[in-house]
Amino acid sequence: MPAPAKVRDLMALFERNSDDYLSANYNETQVRLEFINPFFKCLGWDMENEKGYAKAYEDVVHESALMIDLRHSR
Repeated sequence: MPAPAKVRDLMALFERNSDDYLSANYNETQVRLEFINPFFKCLGWDMENEKGYAKAYEDVVHESALMIDLRHSR
């Protein structure tokens, strides 16, 4: 079975701009918003809770950013 058109579009977008996407300047939030969320939406996941479910029943729970103190990581 071939990939859905939207998935093929995401693959083509990545290929066209792979140098930018593989650079240290492209962060986790950007990849999630531009590739991961659209991919799972193609699979039928309700990424933005468009159905209005209570938190306990949402398809996806977006985590908060974490700050890590590396001074004590030895």
